[in-house]
Amino acid sequence: MKFVRPVIVKAQVLVEEARRRWAAFGDLWRRSLQLRVVVSTLALSSAVVFVLGMVLQMQITNQLLNTKDEAAVRQAMASRNLIQSDLVGLNPGPDSVQTRFTSAINKLAVGGVGTDATTAGAGAFEPVLADGLGSSGGGRVPSVGPLEDVPRGLREMVENGDEGTQIYTVQRGGTATTLFVVGLPMSTSARSMQLYLIFPLTAEQRTAEVVQSTLVVGGIVLLVLLALIANLVTRQVVRPVRQAAEVAERFADGTLHERMHVVGEDDVARLAESFNEMAESIQAQFKQLEEFGQLQRRFTSDVSHELRTPLTTVRMAADVLHASREQFPAGLARSTELLVDELDRFESLLGDLLEISRLDAGVEELTADQVDLRVLARRAHDSVRAISTSANSPVVLDLPDSELTAELDSRRVERILRNLLANAIDHGEGQPVELTMRGNADAVAITVRDHGVGLRQGEADLVFSRFWRADPSRNRRTGGTGLGLSISLEDARLHGGWLEAWGEPGHGAVFRLTLPRTHGEELRESPLPLAPAIELEPVAVVEEPLAEEPGEIELTEAEITWQPAEPVDGSPAEKSDVSEEVR
Repeated sequence: MKFVRPVIVKAQVLVEEARRRWAAFGDLWRRSLQLRVVVSTLALSSAVVFVLGMVLQMQITNQLLNTKDEAAVRQAMASRNLIQSDLVGLNPGPDSVQTRFTSAINKLAVGGVGTDATTAGAGAFEPVLADGLGSSGGGRVPSVGPLEDVPRGLREMVENGDEGTQIYTVQRGGTATTLFVVGLPMSTSARSMQLYLIFPLTAEQRTAEVVQSTLVVGGIVLLVLLALIANLVTRQVVRPVRQAAEVAERFADGTLHERMHVVGEDDVARLAESFNEMAESIQAQFKQLEEFGQLQRRFTSDVSHELRTPLTTVRMAADVLHASREQFPAGLARSTELLVDELDRFESLLGDLLEISRLDAGVEELTADQVDLRVLARRAHDSVRAISTSANSPVVLDLPDSELTAELDSRRVERILRNLLANAIDHGEGQPVELTMRGNADAVAITVRDHGVGLRQGEADLVFSRFWRADPSRNRRTGGTGLGLSISLEDARLHGGWLEAWGEPGHGAVFRLTLPRTHGEELRESPLPLAPAIELEPVAVVEEPLAEEPGEIELTEAEITWQPAEPVDGSPAEKSDVSEEVR
């Protein structure tokens, strides 16, 4: 058992290494066009070379065998004619048959007697003479030569008076030898005999092996050359594409002056020219948009600054009027209060516009210090306490028991929390607002959740747009400028953090702020989840009383006349206040 475990561990390591290499090859296969083209060309070329080699080998082998067959048959005919006269009037005695057979075989082996140019290509052979009708002692057939190498089927065919050939393999000296055997019948006046010529195919086998090895080596060399050619051709096409991809990546990173090199007048050159024209057009449009953006930011900043002076004058006059509002009539006093409130909102809007213009211009800088986030959360809670009380939407703080510090700009983070709490109260429908704070070794996270109307699908990405409102017909409680969440998002980005939103109709909304504990570090995860476990929470359903449908009222002709509107209820003093406020 102790020997099996190392083997299993080694097998697992090998399998894991093979899997890793296969995954790396798959990634390279998907990314490299050159590799795919070369491998595909090599595979198709291998199939073509294999089929072509098989066809050539079969053709050459068949041609060799056909040539051998024709030459061997001619040699057999010549040999039969040569010894035919020596076997006429053969004595039927076995001794005489053996002697005459030996003499005839020796005559064939003398050295080419009876051989001409047409039979010289048959090569060396071994003659065999056999008496098909006679038999010696023990049932053996009188013969001269290696009769045991002649196939039984061919012998039966020749004994029946037919001519034939056969390729046959025998064992000689422990080695398989392929033979080509030709059999011819020989008839004399006294008896029937058979002549067999055995031709070894050793030379033809060597020729076939040489042809086969030549085809294999030639095929391998051809495949290597095809792979190199395919690699060279593909590289000529892929290299400009790769250069175009590199230029496009640098162009996308902001290096707008990058251009492709134009060489020649082919398709790749036209591609480079088209790319360069597109890059120039995009660069011009970017420059135009940048100039327009700078002009817009400068306009916003200049207008905001220029409005400061008249706003200060109006603020001083409004403060004087507001301080003396008790001496004014009720309607004028109410107008003074409205004027001061709108001036406050106008000042807040100007401040937000100046902040947005500075953020857009990229001139904002962080003043990062080690700060306890619990203190910032309590400050933000105290700043929204008044609107929380008026909206009957309490803020519930869930803070850590111990100190939770991070390196950040306290003014900006407190502004983010204040905007998130004000937004949650404004959309909380009178439900409690929950602020939760958690942290780990790398980051801190704060979530602000309300239980109000929530966000529809696709609105989570729109809530940070400037002046965007989920429901334009809905009244605001806080009188916000519509820029708070946009400024909060930019403040979070200045810290290298995240500000995300989640919401579903009927389940409220959640805003999560995630900041690194050390300024400049990259965030990887947030200590708090963005989406709450809503499946465990009941959906708050507000039931509205159904209005009773009035019955049908029939009016007479005298009653269908215009009458001035009269208030249903309320004291005369309230009527006067309402009319003054309307004015």
